[in-house]
Amino acid sequence: ATQTMLFAKQDPAGKAERLAAADGKVYFSYAQIHRTVMGMAERVKEFNPDVIIAIGGGGFIPARMLRTVLKIPILAISLELYDDDTNTKGSCVKKVQWFDETSGVGRQVRGKRVLIMDEVDDTRTTLKFCVDEVITTNAPAAVAVAVVHNKLKKKEVELSPDVVYIAGEDVPPKWNCYPWDAAAYKHDISRHEELARKCAREPTLLSASSCMGMVAMAALAGVAIGHVLSKR
Repeated sequence: ATQTMLFAKQDPAGKAERLAAADGKVYFSYAQIHRTVMGMAERVKEFNPDVIIAIGGGGFIPARMLRTVLKIPILAISLELYDDDTNTKGSCVKKVQWFDETSGVGRQVRGKRVLIMDEVDDTRTTLKFCVDEVITTNAPAAVAVAVVHNKLKKKEVELSPDVVYIAGEDVPPKWNCYPWDAAAYKHDISRHEELARKCAREPTLLSASSCMGMVAMAALAGVAIGHVLSKR
């Protein structure tokens, strides 16, 4: 069987590759992520999920963005592969938090169509663990995986052929920095968003002080021109 793959609808030749910041990392802004998630919405609707399982912490905010369009409930789980303190990869995935299938939204998984959401498909280890655990433990009718970013690199594992795969954007295999983790990289959110715009080659927004300075210069120029004309 061949796995259903719904990749990002983009022309790699026509899409400028993101630049890395001075620290070698690639930054993404809330606005950029929102645009990518909204660009996935129609492909997710084709799968017609009953519930979203968001992998924390990176999958929480993209799942909430998608929920605005899908209007279906979200279940939160937490898996750990990378050590937050050292940013190093562990030897195996740890199941930190799972949902209760016997109450509330948890009942909407068994025999239903489930969308598993995460922010990035890197080695695919975490996604594979989550998919297998959901299928084995909770027996859904169908499973799809949606990721905001798919890193263009060889994966350590493969998903089951009957799992639908949806990627919002294909990105180079660099270290991605997301806005909800800005503090982890010693930046406030304004600095993070500025770095994200530079990485995406987007125009950098002028600061309030810069705008005020330009207004002041324009006003002075206007006064000067008026003064010259009045002498004619």
